[in-house]
Amino acid sequence: MTRFALTVVRHGETRLNKEKILQGQGMDEPLSETGFKQAAAAGNFLKNVLFTHAFSSDLTRTRQTIHGVLEKSKFCKDMTVKYDSRLRERRYGVAEGKALSELRAMAKAAGKECPVFTPPGGETLDQVKMRGKDFFEFLCQLILKEAGQKEQLSPEVPSNYLETSLAEIFPLGKNCSPEYRVDCSHPGLAASILVVSHGAYMRSLFGYFLTDLKGSLPATLNRSELTAVSPNTGISLFIIDFQEGGEPEVHCVCMNLRDHLNGVK
Repeated sequence: MTRFALTVVRHGETRLNKEKILQGQGMDEPLSETGFKQAAAAGNFLKNVLFTHAFSSDLTRTRQTIHGVLEKSKFCKDMTVKYDSRLRERRYGVAEGKALSELRAMAKAAGKECPVFTPPGGETLDQVKMRGKDFFEFLCQLILKEAGQKEQLSPEVPSNYLETSLAEIFPLGKNCSPEYRVDCSHPGLAASILVVSHGAYMRSLFGYFLTDLKGSLPATLNRSELTAVSPNTGISLFIIDFQEGGEPEVHCVCMNLRDHLNGVK
């Protein structure tokens, strides 16, 4: 059995986020001043976590966010980030650059609920989910391949530091799971992966984890909260157990954590 940790962070705020304008993939807006502050706050929250891999959507707002997170890191300042188009936001077609209220009006005119409505030229929810599934399966195969040739950590870093660096911060959040915390007494994380992506994409990915893969949720969360979009730089942690040929077991430790945003304006 191979185990890894997956920390997923939404990008920081952009001007269009604040104005409730749909960005999708076509509106490649940079972070606002608040967005840069949020990325720095997330970086400070995660600064003692030892990540082994870092992935990001290749859009500007996610690139800037992961840079802001890693530059605060004690261990990962110089880590190479792999930019992957599979982590991009849902494509909204003709609705990109328009107000969210206009998308709702388009959905209503089509007789559909907004989240399931696909504007002309946009991606369906199934297409977004398949992108997430493809990326997740890629991660599982990558970690399985690397597990047998895992590099030793530097001498000053304890061998179980992948576990302890996560356990030090995540059990503190009010949304964290009391029944499934990172188990430091049985070190066994083959990797600790950081991913920075987008709100609608993350909601789809988390839905895949918890519905399709029947993942476990913290007792403090309920499945209706899966429909909520993460706040900007909201942080979620999953522990993944899997083996070759088997279906992964996904344990949600916390979802859309925002403790680090207190006082950020």
